[in-house]
Amino acid sequence: MLTKIFPFIDWFKGYNVSALRADAISGLTVALVLIPQSMAYAQLAGMPAYYGLYASFLPPLVAALFGSSRQLATGPVAVVSLMTAASLEPLATAGSEGYIAFAILLALMVGLFQFLLGVLKLGLVVNFLSHPVVNGFTNAAAIIIASSQLSKMFGVYVDKAQHHYETIIRVVQGAIHYTHWPTLAMGALAFAIMVGLKRINPKIPNVLAAVAVCTIISWSIGFNHDAAVSAEAIRIPEVRQSITEFNAAVKGIDELAKRRTELNGALDAAKQAGDSIGVLDAEHDLSVINIKIARLKLSAHDLRKDLRAVLMDGVKEAGGAMAFYRQGEAPTATDGRTWRVKVGNAPLDTANLKMIGGGAIVGTVPSGIPAISAPKLDLKIILHLIPFAAIISLLGFMEAISIAKAMAAKTGQRLDPNQELIGQGLANMLGACGKSYPASGSFSRSAVNLQAGAVTGMSSVFTSLMVVIVLLFFTPLLYHLPQAVLAAVIMMAVIGLINASGFIHAWKAQWYDGAISILSFICTLAFAPHLDKGIMVGVALSLAVFLYKSMRPKVASLSRSEDKSLRDATAFGLRECRHIAVVRFDGPLFFANASFLEDQITDRMMGNDKLRHIIIVANGINDMDASGEEALSLIVDRVRAAGVDISLCGVNESVMAVLERTHLLEKIGRDHVYPTMETAICATHESAHRDGEEENCPLTTVCRLA
Repeated sequence: MLTKIFPFIDWFKGYNVSALRADAISGLTVALVLIPQSMAYAQLAGMPAYYGLYASFLPPLVAALFGSSRQLATGPVAVVSLMTAASLEPLATAGSEGYIAFAILLALMVGLFQFLLGVLKLGLVVNFLSHPVVNGFTNAAAIIIASSQLSKMFGVYVDKAQHHYETIIRVVQGAIHYTHWPTLAMGALAFAIMVGLKRINPKIPNVLAAVAVCTIISWSIGFNHDAAVSAEAIRIPEVRQSITEFNAAVKGIDELAKRRTELNGALDAAKQAGDSIGVLDAEHDLSVINIKIARLKLSAHDLRKDLRAVLMDGVKEAGGAMAFYRQGEAPTATDGRTWRVKVGNAPLDTANLKMIGGGAIVGTVPSGIPAISAPKLDLKIILHLIPFAAIISLLGFMEAISIAKAMAAKTGQRLDPNQELIGQGLANMLGACGKSYPASGSFSRSAVNLQAGAVTGMSSVFTSLMVVIVLLFFTPLLYHLPQAVLAAVIMMAVIGLINASGFIHAWKAQWYDGAISILSFICTLAFAPHLDKGIMVGVALSLAVFLYKSMRPKVASLSRSEDKSLRDATAFGLRECRHIAVVRFDGPLFFANASFLEDQITDRMMGNDKLRHIIIVANGINDMDASGEEALSLIVDRVRAAGVDISLCGVNESVMAVLERTHLLEKIGRDHVYPTMETAICATHESAHRDGEEENCPLTTVCRLA
């Protein structure tokens, strides 16, 4: 009982120094991959990079302690990070305080959902995400993730559009207008190091090597070169005017947003008071304000775009102050850099304007462990995030359990999916208290953990310990880490998620599975960044196919084949017996398909006036409800009323119990229920063929269609 609550107690049975050494080495090896990866994935989730380290502190430790897999490495992963961003972007600006608070709340909700599924032993609910749906979604997510990093690789800044493909078009247009070549070179160098080291020796931590080399180069060449100046230092009147107009638009949006909040309160009060006129007035005012906000947002977007498009030359004036002129219009020699205005969603400080003259870096990473506290709860936000939390929890668990199963097959370890759900749930819940966003099991880091020789979950304890040491003592070393390198790390990691053969395999298995996989892929790409819609389409299609197959199970007419067995006459090109119809029903007989069996029996009777006996092969009928029993009773009455006899064979225990309880067995006749097809044919063949014209019976002799 104690080991059910605290599974990690089992680690220490027969644990020795050599196992401890193996776990320590594995934990340190995983940490070398996790630290740079986690920072990259945090940015993919729309969080500051160092929040990836926070998500690598408690989740790996807790998931290992309370999960069932001993080698599963938990932490930030690509797909869950992308889903986090997709969930929160409609609520707040990426990277803002509100956005971070919502991400932490989302982690708590995901954890709670997973924990409850585990405690209630509902791990099977993950089966609603079929393999074709997950394959289509994962391939699309990999493309979305990789393409989302292009702006950081090219060093361009664009506003996100309503659809992901529109954002990529903006990035390409921005890159054509201006690409920061040192940024692109830094990203390309990171790629070259990771690919090269992977080919030379896969055991070398190639991600850490790329990060270390590029960070040193960034520091030594002054890769980041920003300047803070007043707006007057920009000697382009049109730019100064655009800055003024942009600030006015942003401030106008903020003021209208406050007014909208007040009106929402007034609308709620009017509804509670039953004041219909007050409700209409508030709704009208809200509509007007929403239109004004939309116009201001469009204006701010256009101004942002114009400001970002202006390329400037920097000139040092007397006294060392910098002045900026439109590129090619500087009156004297320039510093050789291309300068741009850093424009975000907040108003620009005209006295302290940020100018970009180099590449983007991670910047300051706070030292120390985050304060442990419960996330702030907001009912409206919780209600909005519930569907996203459910999808992320299922996707994250599906990724984690598939990895854990693959490793368990190699190690021979017994895996408990419900215990793994509890472990993942506690990891996200307690992680949320440590400022983590949603985490899950990582395929790449779990593989590293297994290859490095991890024996127990102690390896994840050592991984968390390494992250704590980095947070306490080594965060200043991350200051000069280029953003383009983190983008390269993400792109390199998601290449492994692309699996085109999965579509082909699904199609070969069943064409409709292949179609569902392809449609899930297309819909996920088309609806991005609203990734939940792609999954919903896939799940809906899977359920539709399941329902159709349940309503229309295969009903086969059987004949003798070359191997002496009874086969589907249509599939094998065999002639059917004119006097006996051996009908096999492949599926449970219940309300959704009961009438379908009636129709199939009726069709066979109407299509063959020589028919004397029908044998229903019930081997495939594993269950029967009241509607199925009623339909079978009607079939017996109708068939015998037409002068044709009917029998059953291969009836299993559960169906036989239904026949006995409803007394349908007496109506059919116990002597008309046979244990096997062969006994049924032997018992009915002579009487059915008496005075018949059939020379060779397809039930006893192989008779192929001409």
